[in-house]
Amino acid sequence: MAVNLENLKIMVIDDSKTIRRTAETLLTKAGCQVVTATDGFDALAKIADTRPDLIFVDIMMPRLDGYQTCALIKNNSEFKKTPVIMLSSKDGLFDKAKGRIVGSDQYLTKPFSKNELLGAIEEHASAAS
Repeated sequence: MAVNLENLKIMVIDDSKTIRRTAETLLTKAGCQVVTATDGFDALAKIADTRPDLIFVDIMMPRLDGYQTCALIKNNSEFKKTPVIMLSSKDGLFDKAKGRIVGSDQYLTKPFSKNELLGAIEEHASAAS
């Protein structure tokens, strides 16, 4: 069951320019509209304006980390149903558990593949729509 990714608005929050660019390229090719943010504060300002359908957030970021960012998104009644997928270079059980506690919907380990990225969107976009 392929989900149409056309015109889905995806936000990618990561302090790594390389990761943002990689994700943006893959997602744009799949037909998504992509909004990027460099950290949690940047993202929170943009979420209200852009209202993304799904959000990828890196865990390790300066100022506001991925857990805090996810918790803030999920605690907002307007955005709590928006799927949030954590991105991390660590594949630890503790990190995954902590991600669940703050309300994340999935956990991807970096470097992620195109299939993992698109698969996560398909899984959660179909649930959100």
